[in-house]
Amino acid sequence: MPGPRGTQFVWSLREASGALGDLGTLLPLMLGAIAVAGLAPMPVLLGFALFYIATALYYRLPLPVQPMKAMAAVLVTGAAASAGADAPAMLAPAMLAAGGAAVGAVLLVLGLTGWIDRLARLVPQSVLAGLQLGLGLALARVALALMATAPALGAITIALLLGLLALRLPAALLALGAAIALGAAFDAPRLAIPAAAGFALPGLPPPDQWDRVLSIYALPQLSLTLTNAVLLTALVARDYFGDAARGVTPARLSITSGLANLALAPLGALPMCHGAAGLAAHHRFGARSGTAPLLLGAALLILALLPQGTGIAALTLVPTAGLGALLLVASGELALTRRLVDSKPSCWPVIAATAAATLWLDPFWGLVAGSVGEVARQAVLRAAAARASGRRH
Repeated sequence: MPGPRGTQFVWSLREASGALGDLGTLLPLMLGAIAVAGLAPMPVLLGFALFYIATALYYRLPLPVQPMKAMAAVLVTGAAASAGADAPAMLAPAMLAAGGAAVGAVLLVLGLTGWIDRLARLVPQSVLAGLQLGLGLALARVALALMATAPALGAITIALLLGLLALRLPAALLALGAAIALGAAFDAPRLAIPAAAGFALPGLPPPDQWDRVLSIYALPQLSLTLTNAVLLTALVARDYFGDAARGVTPARLSITSGLANLALAPLGALPMCHGAAGLAAHHRFGARSGTAPLLLGAALLILALLPQGTGIAALTLVPTAGLGALLLVASGELALTRRLVDSKPSCWPVIAATAAATLWLDPFWGLVAGSVGEVARQAVLRAAAARASGRRH
């Protein structure tokens, strides 16, 4: 599979700032999974590092690498442990690895066969606008919850971000540094994790748990990945980079995500994918080439290889309110798109229904609600056209 067109690597402070743009999504889910489910930090960090570096070298654009949110949420909320007495919490890492590999296999098949491209062509623009709006609002809700842990620090970080963006300075880099300093000075809450180090393989779940692997981990994640990490990411990349993103197709994104999870999830990495919100975040804070993901991947690789867990401890210096501020700015970038602003009034109910279902349920149900709404909209327009034609005759 030949590499996409991409752009030349650009080395600048803006690229370094853009590399930090998606930390508001990456760090809470990554550290939360380590803290709650007891995942070994080294393979988790190594997984993100290797996938980020491979993504940068292959696409040469600031495409993100994110935790698979549905699976991470299962871990963080303890859903796997509460699914039944025969699914103890100690099985969570093994079930996660199996679920990640299963999703990876499906993505690889969809990408290699080209079925994912056919699916992408079936989704109307009104539904895509609603999906982006709903995902942006969902991210904003998470961001506000993070900022609420230290409202003053969150407000200061937001003000710094907006001011620095207006001045076209490396906003994420400078604002995150200020947030760390303020968090230390005022003892703001941070993401805490238990002491853990080393490399540990998750193993495989017993045969009687595979139905739970599919129902709890794999199936809920597939709808989110296909809509946000594949279809929407390709769409947003074209919006931002035009012809340079012609190689960022749903099929390629599906293949790279599938390969990464098949190779890394069984070794203890958190299941990963790309994501429209992460792309918006990297772009909003200055990333325009593959330099940003390459820098972040290299930084994560160094942190993974530092001895005695010092790397993972360094990540927890960032206050949760500062992460929330980064995430809030990125959520606006994702939600308020030209596709939304330029939409026809007849599309507004479809967009609203799609966004509402995405926000309160998940992107799969947003896709279902929007598709039903779009069919209804087309029927109403055809009926109105037929009545108008009848009156003229």
